[in-house]
Amino acid sequence: MIIDKIVRLALEEDMGLGDITSDNIFTRDDFARAEVRAKEDLVLCGMEVARQVFWLVDEELQFRPLKQDGEFVQKGASVLELQGRTLSILKGERTALNFMQRMSGIATASRRYADIAKPYGVLIVDTRKTQPAMRRLDKYAVRCGGARNHRMSLSDSVMIKDNHIAAAGSIAAAVQHIKAAIGHTPKIEVETTNLDEIRQALDAKADIIMLDNMTPAQAAEAVKLVAGRAIVEVSGGINEGNLRAYCEAKPDVISSGALTHSVPSKDLSLKITQYLKQPFVRPKEGIK
Repeated sequence: MIIDKIVRLALEEDMGLGDITSDNIFTRDDFARAEVRAKEDLVLCGMEVARQVFWLVDEELQFRPLKQDGEFVQKGASVLELQGRTLSILKGERTALNFMQRMSGIATASRRYADIAKPYGVLIVDTRKTQPAMRRLDKYAVRCGGARNHRMSLSDSVMIKDNHIAAAGSIAAAVQHIKAAIGHTPKIEVETTNLDEIRQALDAKADIIMLDNMTPAQAAEAVKLVAGRAIVEVSGGINEGNLRAYCEAKPDVISSGALTHSVPSKDLSLKITQYLKQPFVRPKEGIK
């Protein structure tokens, strides 16, 4: 499973040779309770990834979620509790927090974008501008925030971009090659930068027309030109500051790489709350 591979690699990176500090302070007979808390308002994401981190460190560590992915969490709230070996908690701490902080940052930004676009009926989607090898996690975080995913990889859907067009000679030629090779069922998206290229894409019967790096005014003009003959996607330079202006142009979709390529992480911290002299044994069900 890809998530398992990502987590194992992250743990190897952080403690491949052990934890020289914790290993020389504590033994496997030291136990503790700990909490992960939000240090700012955020949309939570990454709980199951954190669970996998701690499970791989120590299968006996107890992981108790207090909040769920996609849930808005206020500053100061506890999102999960841990109980078990002190060594295990400390060894998994940074790796788990790194995942949760980045994913919560993406989810929080995605929620803001989706909320801005919702009154206009515009879908917010991400791009392939994700952290290398972490795309599945980045795109999951986008969904947790209420936005949607664009293609996951190059193999998912057809998108004819500027370099395809330049190498093929024209939009018409590129579309013709695609249709001849893959048939009529997949949708074909074509990237355009001006009204003339939009007309070429329409003539070639493109299903989706991407407006690349156009101003909101240019996008509005392009939407009128397309007039429902294709799905219109706006992309390039979209950020929270100009998002509303692009929504007012009334495209069908707005894609933004800013959701994943430069979003700041959210601040969460892990705190040991209690030292335990012996391991906690979970009572049998029905016994209080």
